Amino acid sequence: MDIQQLKMFQSIVECGSMVQAATKLHCVPSNITIRIKQLEAELKAPLFLREGKTLKLTASGEIFLEYSQKILALCDEAKRSIHPDAAPSGPLRIGAIESSATTRLPRLLAQYHQLYPDVSIQITTGTWKQLLQDVVQHKLDGAIVAGQIQLPLLHKLEIYQENMVLIAPTSIGEIHCQEDLIDREIFMWTEGCPYRAALEEWLKLKNLSLPMTGITSYATIIGCVSAGSGVSLVPQSIFEQYKTMTNICGYQFTQLSSMQNQFFWHQNVQHHKARDAFIELLKTEFSNKK
Repeated sequence: MDIQQLKMFQSIVECGSMVQAATKLHCVPSNITIRIKQLEAELKAPLFLREGKTLKLTASGEIFLEYSQKILALCDEAKRSIHPDAAPSGPLRIGAIESSATTRLPRLLAQYHQLYPDVSIQITTGTWKQLLQDVVQHKLDGAIVAGQIQLPLLHKLEIYQENMVLIAPTSIGEIHCQEDLIDREIFMWTEGCPYRAALEEWLKLKNLSLPMTGITSYATIIGCVSAGSGVSLVPQSIFEQYKTMTNICGYQFTQLSSMQNQFFWHQNVQHHKARDAFIELLKTEFSNKK
C-alpha cells in the first residue's frame, strides 16, 4: 500500500468512476484499475461494488475510506511540519453555517487574504451536524457553527454571541408573546438547527408546540416572511442585513437568549499553518466583541 494508491482510491470515491478519477489525476484509467486491484489483493477485501461503469463502496470500502482520509491528512500535516518557518500557504477548507458565511465571514476572509495571499480558501456551507462531521472526517480544516456543542475529537474556540430576532411581516401587527404565533405559518431551518430548537423551547414555556415549515435558506425564509406568509426566528445579523429591503419587523424577547458561535477544528491535526493563522485572526477579531 502506498500514498498514490490511497489518492487513487479517494479520487474514485469522490468522482464515482475510474475514468473521471483518471482525468483528475492526469493518468490513464487502466493504471488506476491495476493499482486498485493490487490494493484490494493486499487488503484481501473488495473495496468497490462494480455495476457496469458505476462504482459503489463495499462495507470494507467504507471502513477503509475513513482510515485513508486520516492517513492522507497526516501526510499533509507532515509536509507542512517540515517547513516550520514558511508562511501559510496551500488550501484552507473552512465550513460555516449560512448566517456566519453571509454576514461575518466576508470581511474576515478579505483580511485573511491580504495577510496570507498564498492560501487558497475554500468555503462550504451546511448544517452544523454535517459541517462538524466533515471536520471529524478531515474533509474540512475547521468550521463555524452555532450552539453549545461538545465533541471529543474536536477543539473549539468561542468567537461571538449572536442575538436572536423574531421576525414578522409588518402587515400582521405586533407580536408580544408566544400565543401571537398561534395559527401563524412558521418558517425555520430543518430539524437540528439550533435556532429552531431555541424557538421550540421558547414556545414550550407556554406549553405550545406549533408546526414549522423547514427551509434551508435564509434568503427564502426572509422572502416568505416579507410576503406576509408567516414568521421566523433568525440571527440578528441576518435581520440587519435584510430589514431595510423588506416589509419585516423584528422582536427580541429575554427568554430567547443569544446563541454562542464557535470555531471547531480536529485535535489530531496539530500543525496546519493556514488554519492556525485563521484561528489567530478569529481571536484578534472577536476577542473584544464577546
